[in-house]
Parts: sequence; C-alpha cells; structure tokens
Amino acid sequence: MPVPFETLIPYVIITAMFGVTGAGLSGLRHYAGGGKKHRWSLDNWDRQMMDRDRRLTGVLRGQTDNPIAPTGFEVNQPWRAEKRFS
Repeated sequence: MPVPFETLIPYVIITAMFGVTGAGLSGLRHYAGGGKKHRWSLDNWDRQMMDRDRRLTGVLRGQTDNPIAPTGFEVNQPWRAEKRFS
C-alpha cells in the first residue's frame, strides 16, 4: 500500500528546517572564529595567548608576525585592578 504524499510534506519541512538551522549555526561559528576552525581543549596558556593576540591585532583569533609591538601596546596590560577588602 503506497503512502500518500501529504504525509511526507511535514517530514520534508522538518528536515529542511534542521538543515537550515545547522547550516546557519555552522556559518555563524565560522564567521565568529575569523574563518578558522573551532578551538578545542583550551587551557590557561591558550586563553592567555588569545588575549595577547586580541590586544596585538584587535581580533580574538588574529595573529601577527611583526616582531615589534604596535605603539600603545606597552601600556595595554591584561592585568586587572584587584579589589581590596574594606
């Protein structure tokens, strides 16, 4: 006994919406990562280097091969002021 085509329409719509959502999230992750692959297993060293790269280039995933830091980098510190006990 054949299946009427009316019952397949919702399944096609649901499958298409999952595909659109997956492609959208993949594109968003690609755009947010600067066109690079997603990073896995970040430890403190990786986060520190990502913060340094962000301060050097202005982009979180950006890297530079310039051996001389740009002007103003010497006063651009990652250390935050510590809140004192009162």
